[in-house]
Amino acid sequence: MTPSRLQEKPSITAQVAALPSLSIQELRELWRELFDKDAPTYVKTYLVRRIAYRIQEVEFRKLNPELLDNNRRRIAALAEATDQSKKSAVNRPPAGTVLTREYREVEHHVTVLADGQFEFKGRLYPSLSMIAREITGTRWSGPEFFGLNKASKSKGTRKGVKE
Repeated sequence: MTPSRLQEKPSITAQVAALPSLSIQELRELWRELFDKDAPTYVKTYLVRRIAYRIQEVEFRKLNPELLDNNRRRIAALAEATDQSKKSAVNRPPAGTVLTREYREVEHHVTVLADGQFEFKGRLYPSLSMIAREITGTRWSGPEFFGLNKASKSKGTRKGVKE
């Protein structure tokens, strides 16, 4: 065997460290090898970052084939835990609750419905923020506007306002 055949493949760290020194054409060829399609751009920094990630993904998958499956399960669990639609449903008042807010000397009433929507002036809304915007004409956090946030500040205690 010749000496070149005895040499091992460079470490993952060495492969990643060498990427910035490659030309755009070399990076695009490497992209084609790793992704089985043409590179989507000629932006070198993008290609280097994505190729570095892909090299690590391929090599670490060889070392621990279960790693990818474990990570996918963890990512799915995190996505489930941070799902905004479920999070807002947890903080939502029970169906049938009537929220009342006085704004500019007019009292406004909103009813919480069982299907997760809100009824205001005979119309259905998917969020309290849409109702707050209709009432005020400006963007508001609906839960904040109707006093549902525990951290909401009472009148006169806003940051920078002295009593």
